[in-house]
Amino acid sequence: MPPDYRIDEEIFRLYPGYRRGLVLAQRLRNGPSPAALIAQLRVQEAALRREVPGNPAEHARIAAWREAYRRFGARPSEFRSSVEALARRVLRGDALPSINALVDIGNLVSIRYLLPVGVHPIPAGSGPLCLRLSAPGDSFLPPDGGAAESPERAEVVFAQGSAVLTRRWTWRQAALTLTLPETCAVFFNIDALQGVADDAVAAATGDIVNLVQAHCGGETRTMQLDAEHPSWDPLPC
Repeated sequence: MPPDYRIDEEIFRLYPGYRRGLVLAQRLRNGPSPAALIAQLRVQEAALRREVPGNPAEHARIAAWREAYRRFGARPSEFRSSVEALARRVLRGDALPSINALVDIGNLVSIRYLLPVGVHPIPAGSGPLCLRLSAPGDSFLPPDGGAAESPERAEVVFAQGSAVLTRRWTWRQAALTLTLPETCAVFFNIDALQGVADDAVAAATGDIVNLVQAHCGGETRTMQLDAEHPSWDPLPC
């Protein structure tokens, strides 16, 4: 059963207008991306290079994340939001590597809308998932197998209990959140700061639903969390 999912009210107090679009996808067939999905990724990379010909840090949607990172003490030149890291890779001429269908869908939609998109396998624990400020005792296991880390004070983290699943809001996911070929159930997170229209979040959410259904099958449900609706208790499919 998918766990409860919520955003702490302190996030909305510190970042008015923040929203997180969610796609819960279950009973999926993940694996290598088909040629058609990879082709869409390449088309979107070319479109991004036309849309952002200069410094990506000056684009409004990326600049907003840099300012948000500064506010909780992360230097944006050292710790880049996931969307800025993807955009910079594309804009220097690199083709994004194809990881698997679910990850490639997240990357495609992220560079299409210039919004951070995370893909999280549904964790085994029953505790609620929460986007919140870090707390004493929090622990993060890096994806490279390094030693456990303690987040900085007042860092924005996505966590289940004291297990931090993502550090610095959208910066890096933990080892236990890797999306693998056998992954069959995930949450997609679509993050939008103030200034991004609800229509853009809805369009990105709809694109994920369509791409998942086309390439991974399964069943999907969606929700937007905001200050008026900070939690979701999804029933099992």
